[in-house]
Amino acid sequence: MTPARKIAERVHVELDAPDDFAGWRERARALVAAHIAPEHVSWSVAGGTTGDLFATMASAPPPEANPAALVRASARFLDLAKTALLHRAPERFSLLYDLLWRLQANRHLMDDAADGQVRELERLARTVRRDIHKMRAFVRFRSMRDETGGERFVAWFEPEHHIVRANAAFFVDRFANQQWSILTPSLSLHWDGSALQEGPAARREDAPDHDATEAAWQRYYASIFNPARLKVSAMLKEMPRKYWKNMPETRLIPDLIAGAQAREAAMIAIAGEDIASSPMPANLADIAEGISDCSRCPIGCNGTRAVPGEGPTQARLLILGEQPGDTEETMGRPFVGPAGAVLDRHLAEAGIDRSAAYLTNAVKHFKFLPRGKKRLHQNPSAREIDHCRWWLDAERALVRPDWILALGASAGRALLGRTPSVGRERGVPVPLPDGTHMLLTAHPSYLLRLEGDARERETARFVQDLKVLAEALSSQHWRPELRQAAERISTSG
Repeated sequence: MTPARKIAERVHVELDAPDDFAGWRERARALVAAHIAPEHVSWSVAGGTTGDLFATMASAPPPEANPAALVRASARFLDLAKTALLHRAPERFSLLYDLLWRLQANRHLMDDAADGQVRELERLARTVRRDIHKMRAFVRFRSMRDETGGERFVAWFEPEHHIVRANAAFFVDRFANQQWSILTPSLSLHWDGSALQEGPAARREDAPDHDATEAAWQRYYASIFNPARLKVSAMLKEMPRKYWKNMPETRLIPDLIAGAQAREAAMIAIAGEDIASSPMPANLADIAEGISDCSRCPIGCNGTRAVPGEGPTQARLLILGEQPGDTEETMGRPFVGPAGAVLDRHLAEAGIDRSAAYLTNAVKHFKFLPRGKKRLHQNPSAREIDHCRWWLDAERALVRPDWILALGASAGRALLGRTPSVGRERGVPVPLPDGTHMLLTAHPSYLLRLEGDARERETARFVQDLKVLAEALSSQHWRPELRQAAERISTSG
């Protein structure tokens, strides 16, 4: 790269608008072509403020663009830069120019995930994309009459970043046959069915706060609200309270939340009475059939396939997990996903034959939170674990294991009736009322979430717990025929 040009004055660039990517790109290319280093450049927006403390000092005009100059910029950089420039951070222009300048000497710079400026650019772009999504999800149009007496749909929205123009095409495509306006504190968009126009900044009171369709919309929202799927923290993360004032359905949310726990408790109470009066399954096949039809708890009602236990009818070891994951639900078998692979590897290392064990879960359905095309695992609640214990008790009665390896706190709760502390109680045999012994350890999925030294340390603890179990399984004291003989003696006595 040609050495930077030394100049006596800083070069100051003023862009026409805060989202003027085309203007930034043209001027940035000219600056790079003129070999003007980032430390000699300041940026601002016409009529606005600048984040550069030196922008108000004496400065030289930016150089004219040179069409023949070769300026290198990767497609990944341009894609991120176009989005990140919409952020409100005043330093975004300088960050983009710093990276463009560095790309001239290192064409693979954008592949360096550890580079601080690359990571900051990704963060800005990610934040802007989230704001774009929020606008598309939370704009609510209300009907009003315009000055000609015609119907126009008007919405008020307060974006965090400069995304309004960038989102215009989305609303034009989606509502092409309607006349609408989107009012914001920075500018307004107006669509008349054939052309899009921009208008000045607006005020909240310029938009209507209700219309005749809101009652129908609220009835629809109340009808699809599922108290069993309610998770307030996740809801607030996806739909922050600051958007509520512009959305008619959010007026119902406080009352819906207040009644959700009572409605869920009633559902589970009715289901509990129902299952308690049911006859115990005669075999494992009956259990598999029963859980496939079970809809007695909220997780059983979420549309996923139940995953039955798997293994020998009589097994000395029962391995108990929390619930099926995405892969397990898809394949209909326990422990066949990434966590299952970790478990298999370390069972073999400890000398424990997985094929000789019966594997099942405390909860038989997959509880998840949808995120686009992905399904994110959610921990079952204590109430859900307790409610599903009936099926686990049936499995234990049929398999009659000597030992149960409980993987994680949820599995521990299903056996103990309380949620244990894995950190304090792991690796120590615990006798259960039916004569079985439990050994608690971490769930393999926990190991997958760790990195570096933490993963190495916790994996070593996991392996040590399995070795304790292997030693117990190899002890003559725990041979099934000896335990059965002891039961016969106790019964005859």
